[in-house]
Amino acid sequence: MIKRIGMLTSGGDCQALNATMRGVVKGLSTMVDELEVYGFDDGYKGLIYGKYRMLTSRDFSGILTQGGTILGTSRQPFKLMRVPDEKGLDKVAAMKQTYYKLCLDCLVILGGNGTQKTANLLREEGLNIIHLPKTIDNDIFGTDMTFGFHSAVEIATNCIDSIHTTAASHGRVFIVEVMGHKVGALTLYSGLAGGADIILIPEIPYDIKKVVTAIQNRAKAGKRFTILAVAEGAISKEDAKLPKKKLKEKLEADAKKYPSVSYQIADRIFKETGQEVRITVPGHTQRGGEPCAYDRVLSTRLGVGAAEAIMDEEYGVMIGLVNNKIKRVPLAECAGKLKTVSPKDETVKAAKEIGISFGD
Repeated sequence: MIKRIGMLTSGGDCQALNATMRGVVKGLSTMVDELEVYGFDDGYKGLIYGKYRMLTSRDFSGILTQGGTILGTSRQPFKLMRVPDEKGLDKVAAMKQTYYKLCLDCLVILGGNGTQKTANLLREEGLNIIHLPKTIDNDIFGTDMTFGFHSAVEIATNCIDSIHTTAASHGRVFIVEVMGHKVGALTLYSGLAGGADIILIPEIPYDIKKVVTAIQNRAKAGKRFTILAVAEGAISKEDAKLPKKKLKEKLEADAKKYPSVSYQIADRIFKETGQEVRITVPGHTQRGGEPCAYDRVLSTRLGVGAAEAIMDEEYGVMIGLVNNKIKRVPLAECAGKLKTVSPKDETVKAAKEIGISFGD
């Protein structure tokens, strides 16, 4: 039996993309007599413009621990997929043409929410698609965990750990800005693991007065410093009440004055308390480096799950992790849906019960 599969990685990079592709290929290699793997360069761009190369087992050797993606990646916004490019090329038609030209049995797509929406579009167009959930935000609906999340938590936590000594030495307020525009899972986990005193996430709008009170209460208790873990998408209660259009205008105005929400929060804290505030932004380091042990195991399991689905010819699914079991989730049921942190989440509850403030 021969199988021909295509693979691409799309959207932002993260740890364990290579480990996941390795899991798919090594899994299939034990299940079929002959395997042809075509890797598309730079995500959907390679599929659209026919830029690909045949991969061999040598390409997947030694990449379990390698961060980034051997295929390269790019962002191709879903909302523009039906819009012709600058030369008038129909992107969807071009992707289908490449797929059929290579006589693929299946296209394995690794990516986050936007990537998943395009994967579902291709499924609707009749292609055999399998999606593997990648993101450091852990915000993909239908899976308990995404690969890349725990590796990013490790990096953000290490950053908060490192801030503790300098914060204690100088008696300052420190803000560590963690990635997460709409979902605060990464900030919640790294803030809890790193011993942050205040955690601000998009799902729980903050009251700056309560944030200031939490800082002042620590000072009264003889604590020399306060560390805030702030998601880049953290939002105040006032802003959260604004209509969508007004909020957009407000955020655009704020962006002209402050590099990010952390600087705005720092400004308010200084004005209210007179305390020095320092900001640390680990930024893209959270998406870099080697995948942690947990992600290497998860990626291998998800990759093998994809291989098994291909052998069963069950397509149009995302391979997810549900109750610690690999599950095939129909793309039609999960594409376009965002998984957020519930304010009633047990992890949020645990954080509050040990005294961490969420500014609410």
